[in-house]
Amino acid sequence: MDSLIAKAEAIQPLQKKRKTHHAASSSSSSQKPHVKPPTDHTRNTLIKNTSIPKSLQDTKPLPDDVPSYKHIANKKLRTQLHRQGSQSARAAALLEDAEMLMLEDAGAMEVEGEMDRTWRVGQGEIVGSAGREAGVGRREFRLDGGPYRSRYTRNGRHLAIAGRTGHVSTFDWQTGTVHAELQLQETCRDITFLQDHSYFAVAQKKYVFIYDRDGVELHCLKGHIEPTRLEFLPYHWLLASIGNPGYLKYQDTSTGQLLIEHRTKLGACHTMTQNLHTAVIHLGHPNGRITLWTPNLPHPAVQLLAHVGPVVGVAVDPGSGGRYMASSGRDGTVKVWDCRNWKGAVREWAVRGGGDPEVEWSARGYLGVASGGTVNVYNPPSIHAPFHIRTPPPLYMTHPIPHRPLTSLRFAPFQDILTVGHSAGLSSLLVPGSGEPNFDSREADPYENKKARSEREVKALLDKIQPDMITLDPDMVGNLEPVSKLTTTLSTTSSGKDKSKSKPQPSQRTEIPFARLPRIDRLRVSGKLDDSEGGPGQDEENEDKDGGEGVDEETKKKNREEREKRKMRGKGKSMKRYLRKQRKNVVDPAAIAIRAKLEKQREEKKRAVADAAGRKEEKKPSALDRFKRSK
Repeated sequence: MDSLIAKAEAIQPLQKKRKTHHAASSSSSSQKPHVKPPTDHTRNTLIKNTSIPKSLQDTKPLPDDVPSYKHIANKKLRTQLHRQGSQSARAAALLEDAEMLMLEDAGAMEVEGEMDRTWRVGQGEIVGSAGREAGVGRREFRLDGGPYRSRYTRNGRHLAIAGRTGHVSTFDWQTGTVHAELQLQETCRDITFLQDHSYFAVAQKKYVFIYDRDGVELHCLKGHIEPTRLEFLPYHWLLASIGNPGYLKYQDTSTGQLLIEHRTKLGACHTMTQNLHTAVIHLGHPNGRITLWTPNLPHPAVQLLAHVGPVVGVAVDPGSGGRYMASSGRDGTVKVWDCRNWKGAVREWAVRGGGDPEVEWSARGYLGVASGGTVNVYNPPSIHAPFHIRTPPPLYMTHPIPHRPLTSLRFAPFQDILTVGHSAGLSSLLVPGSGEPNFDSREADPYENKKARSEREVKALLDKIQPDMITLDPDMVGNLEPVSKLTTTLSTTSSGKDKSKSKPQPSQRTEIPFARLPRIDRLRVSGKLDDSEGGPGQDEENEDKDGGEGVDEETKKKNREEREKRKMRGKGKSMKRYLRKQRKNVVDPAAIAIRAKLEKQREEKKRAVADAAGRKEEKKPSALDRFKRSK
């Protein structure tokens, strides 16, 4: 048995380190005994009997663009830099291999014959042709608290619903696990998740309430009065609400502070959405206007007249980077707008049926329109192409729903599912090709666990974007500040100990910001100072230069007058501003003295002009002249 164990090189217990005492050397350091480092038998045994699996071994040669550090003399630093460069090159190569899996074609419905149409295919045929896992998304929720509004989490795993009469519920729609179910016994107008499914906000009759996953009430936001619509900005941790008073309010959910509120001055608002790429809030108003709001502007960033009647639906296309917006009005029209110019609707058509049309975009640019008792879906690029005739684009899919009214449309993220809220509950439809099949696990992971969710929440808090960075330009965040236009080029010469003895140095052109220039250079760049007025004593030099051959006295006098005129430009502006701000009906000794001084200066200037012209100024008659003795 002992021979078998020795042959197998079994792991032996670690030996305790023995204390070693160095012998004291009095004569020289060469008498110190040599201590042999202890050997780790466990490590040596593991190295002999273990190896990296072949699937994990990187046998590919390094790319050619790996930098070489042979010029570095330090071996340790050279090895470390070479290792970092190799890892970066391998990561770039693996990323290229991973991009091959990101298929551009996500799939869609296709017909065999030329006379066939995709909108003739019903939900029964789609469910039969789809896979078993995809067919589970076709469901019908029969509920009595309608009409209902729904909202998905960012990863598309959890669903929240809110009925008009007060029925609120959140659940995992894939597994059927119910997280919370409440009967609030009051009007509920909208619902939204916060950073994840752990918290959700409900727009109730009077205020906004925040609940946790188990349905426990956490906060009552009394600053949001009579809310009608809610939106959560995930990268800024802001909860935006609009209500009947017409105030758009931003609540920071990470600090609990009400950041700002904008008065829209357009009455009650029942339509709101956000641009996922810019975090700009889009509002639809009863007078047919659509306004775009940011937290750092007290007025709308964009305001346009979209419809003749009230606006009842607004949605922004996330597939095109937020470039297109769809709006629907009570006048029965649907319009697609280009958010880059706002010069007019790209497409416009009329919908059938009564009621308020609802619009919603999917992740891949499919537009869903619910009007009357029918849900119609249009696919790109037909809805993005400009078309000036009021005809609807080619229809992709249609599905009738007899339960009216249809109150909400929501596409499930990373799924080909469209959830429609109506008076009898919810209906989930399969729309092939509408969902994004490839997800980024760092942004939204449908399969994340509790630990991954907590780490993502901490990282999101650390990467939180400030509200003042919300602009209409989606590429503003992450860019460098543009070069200031007030940057001038000055010629500078290298300084020496004795410029008279040293050889002349060539001048160097340097870029200096306008704010860092000296005052004399700022005046010269802005055009308020001529080079002839560069400093004290320049007038004499200029006069000597002007006094050369070919220049008469009249020209020199004219130049001198022009220089004096430029020097006096803008004089007394601050004094005039001070006098203008003073009240006329208040007797102020300082103001009276200043006015008297200015009047005296004005008279002296007029007298000097008269003397220079050679005419004698007539003295104003006074009442005391009659007492003067006549000669």
